[in-house]
Amino acid sequence: MKPIDEHTPVIVGVGEITHREKRPEAGLEPVALMARAVRAAEQDAGAKLLAGLDSVDVVCQYSWPYADAPGLLARRLRCQPARNVYGVVGGEAPVRALHEAALRIARGESRVSLVVGAEAQYSVSAAAQLGARLPWSARDDNAKLLRGADYLPPLVVKHGVFQPITVYPFYENATLAHWGQTPRQAWEESCALWARYSEVAARNPHAWRREAFTAQDIAQVTPDNRRIAWPYTKRMVANPLVNMGAAVFLTSVGHARALGIAPQRWVYVWGGAAAEEPRDYLLRDQYHRSHAQDLVLETVLQQTGGVSPFEMLELYSCFPVVPKMARRTLGLGPDAQMTSTGGLSFFGAPLSNYMTHAAAGLVHALRAAPGKTALLYGQGEYVTKHHALVMGTQPAPQGLPAQDYRVQAQADARRGAVPPLVLDYAGQAALETFTVIHGRDGRVAHGVVIARTPQGQRLMARVAPDDTATLAVLTDLDRSPVGRQGDVTAGEDGLLRWRAA
Repeated sequence: MKPIDEHTPVIVGVGEITHREKRPEAGLEPVALMARAVRAAEQDAGAKLLAGLDSVDVVCQYSWPYADAPGLLARRLRCQPARNVYGVVGGEAPVRALHEAALRIARGESRVSLVVGAEAQYSVSAAAQLGARLPWSARDDNAKLLRGADYLPPLVVKHGVFQPITVYPFYENATLAHWGQTPRQAWEESCALWARYSEVAARNPHAWRREAFTAQDIAQVTPDNRRIAWPYTKRMVANPLVNMGAAVFLTSVGHARALGIAPQRWVYVWGGAAAEEPRDYLLRDQYHRSHAQDLVLETVLQQTGGVSPFEMLELYSCFPVVPKMARRTLGLGPDAQMTSTGGLSFFGAPLSNYMTHAAAGLVHALRAAPGKTALLYGQGEYVTKHHALVMGTQPAPQGLPAQDYRVQAQADARRGAVPPLVLDYAGQAALETFTVIHGRDGRVAHGVVIARTPQGQRLMARVAPDDTATLAVLTDLDRSPVGRQGDVTAGEDGLLRWRAA
């Protein structure tokens, strides 16, 4: 047997904390959650990792922004890492941080690395409702928290489709038509998938909501499960109202041996890939697939040398369409178990930090299943940023790839021509995709469609809430409206209107 290179990166410790304290004044602030997760991860490893810690990645957090989160955490941990970095926002960010930490270890640039993050939105929201002051470390009220409205074009902001819950339905409704499903069939697939995610969360001691839901529970629209944006209900939406922290320690095989960490606790980083779609989703060639997602997942399949070799998976789950797209690219069946954690709707959605928890869940699962491999796949923004990482209980057959893990050029090469966007138009246009947005009272606020003119141009238009005939066409469960012709006119507010022909 070939000896293992001493610089081979391994995950050796993982820690999580879920703090369900209802009283805001007793809630733990994010940096305290991080510190507890780090201590738990060190204990999990069974070695004094903090003493040699030289690299820290703090996942970007929103619930309580600090002026210097990495520095504040270092002081709490009483350590002085040479590299102490605050990450950028994005659901894929922890996957990238873990991947790059592994590469630095493999190059000999780091001995002990830490990826950590936390959110405390549950306490922050509870305090805001009560008008209570939280006795936490100083908050940076000048922090610039990046949101979709900051970088997406004014047109989508005016239409009210600049948040994840209003954008992902465009992909949901386009993919089902492309796959030849009726909306009802796609809806049933989503509900069954989410029921399986909830079952995993119910078994996870760290999950925020440990309750198994049936597909019917997820499908039925009730006051407690209102429609938010067609076709999604509240139980299909990521839940950020949580207090959670997670941490992952990585080191080299050589240093793990020197610290006396048992090999049975090592999880090897095999490799990974990353790519992105254009940030402005109106500049994408279509909405029934993501070339970046496809290339990333195809690349990790090639790295492992087989079709669907992963016995364990964490496919990002902000909304059902994401794992539905991913499992088709991976060649998985509709009943595949696609989470080790429970999903953002049920486990909880500590914003950019969910995948740190997912990594911890996969590490525990792998340790209990020698010889297995796992896939950690994260996504950020609006089907925009994609990063996948392969892990295993044995060293990678070919070692950790040293080349650039980005497959951006290949993804860009697959992209078709982008339809030119028109702001002023009158005439017929065929529906490309759509959603219908509901208010908190459950009533329709308005619909939004993306459509194509006979000349191949793209436009965005609104459907009025009193246009019941068009709304009925859009929400027909037995026939997809994608491809349906409609009449486009100008509205008094300067936005286009679309009415089904």
